[in-house]
Amino acid sequence: MLFNLKKTIFFILRFSAYGLALAFLFLLLSNNISLIDKSFSSFFKLNRHSFNNAVESTAPAVVNVYASKVYQEKGHSVFGHPMFKQFFGTSPQLTKTRRNNSIGSGVIMNKAGYILTNAHVIENAENIGITLNSGEQLQAKLIGLDLDTDLAVIKINLKNSPSIKIGDSSKLKIGDIVLAIGNPYNFGQTVTQGIVSATSRKRRGISFFDDFIQTDADINQGHSGGALINVYGELIGINTAIISKSGGSEGIGLATPINQALNVMDEIIKNGKVVRGWLGIEAQSLSGKLRSYEDTSGSNGVLITATIRNGPAENAGIIPGDVIHSVNGERTDSPGKIIDMITKLRPGEKVKIKILRGWDEQELTATILERPAIKFLR
Repeated sequence: MLFNLKKTIFFILRFSAYGLALAFLFLLLSNNISLIDKSFSSFFKLNRHSFNNAVESTAPAVVNVYASKVYQEKGHSVFGHPMFKQFFGTSPQLTKTRRNNSIGSGVIMNKAGYILTNAHVIENAENIGITLNSGEQLQAKLIGLDLDTDLAVIKINLKNSPSIKIGDSSKLKIGDIVLAIGNPYNFGQTVTQGIVSATSRKRRGISFFDDFIQTDADINQGHSGGALINVYGELIGINTAIISKSGGSEGIGLATPINQALNVMDEIIKNGKVVRGWLGIEAQSLSGKLRSYEDTSGSNGVLITATIRNGPAENAGIIPGDVIHSVNGERTDSPGKIIDMITKLRPGEKVKIKILRGWDEQELTATILERPAIKFLR
């Protein structure tokens, strides 16, 4: 009996000790969680109203770009007037030397000193100057430009060149906060804040391969070529243009996604330009009436409206009125898709194109050429 009593008391004491230990552990963890909670809360309260960390880490890599070109402008002489020609004959044409200056921005992309900017900022420039965020001024060398995306690469020689953290523009969502950094109106480095208003804005007539990030962050003249960053200080776009009736910011800014810009930059550094395939066609999506005549197994095809003389399409036998169903076996359902497919091919590659002409389906072979650059008015 005594043995059983001792056993019972021991059992109670042992589990009481377990209970006290668990209670102590619970209180300890509760206090730690509370402390962690307070730490995060303090951090959030301290930083939620400021993007200083993001700007401070990226601003040194954003530069001011100054491009200049000297050209001759024809002047007018009073003796060139028809009334004086009968007395004095044709007088020599007077010329004046003019200098055209362009102001923009750029982003130092790596320690080697390569800078991404817009092609329209430095196109035809004879002299390209760079001003760093620190105030230091340097000369830049043109590596190459791509009019089709309005991007250009220039280079500076600078020890310990600042660079920027690269983000992933494919992960952007509408409503994400973004910051635009650049040199508007030559005011010096300026930061504006907004959100991502839209992604994949296409065919705005600014460049051929439009795929813009739209933002309401103020992008003004001089911001071109500057950085569009997220709140983590990651570069997610290159500021390119504004849509405006007044010439100032009206809440519609466009930036080239960094994923696209990096591909262009790598090509320019490697080849001095971007090499793209070209078929030499003008095309449009099929109208509803034409679609109803076809059974294309889920793909409506693309109607050819014109071919470029002596271009790959014409030489392959493609004519206006043909409907392209597939390229190298891959179905096509829009002009944009054909462009994307063809531009990825290299000049000299042969491509099989399946067309519908009238009621006859044919397969033709075209030899891809290098796509000529098209200059867009801005």
